[in-house]
Amino acid sequence: MTKVAEFKDLGVEQLQQRASELDKELFTLRIRKAMGQLDRPLQIRELRRDLARVKTVLRQKADAR
Repeated sequence: MTKVAEFKDLGVEQLQQRASELDKELFTLRIRKAMGQLDRPLQIRELRRDLARVKTVLRQKADAR
């Protein structure tokens, strides 16, 4: 899990890129889970929460402008 403070230090473009990466990784993990190849199911929850954190910080930065 990543701390919110680490995301607040990033710029908007970096946050958008990170959100895209997390979304792709989450998709891959969901596919692996469906195929029964997922080692750590908890990893999906962690990714979902990190993605939510990134989106929250993005929304906060957009509102601040």
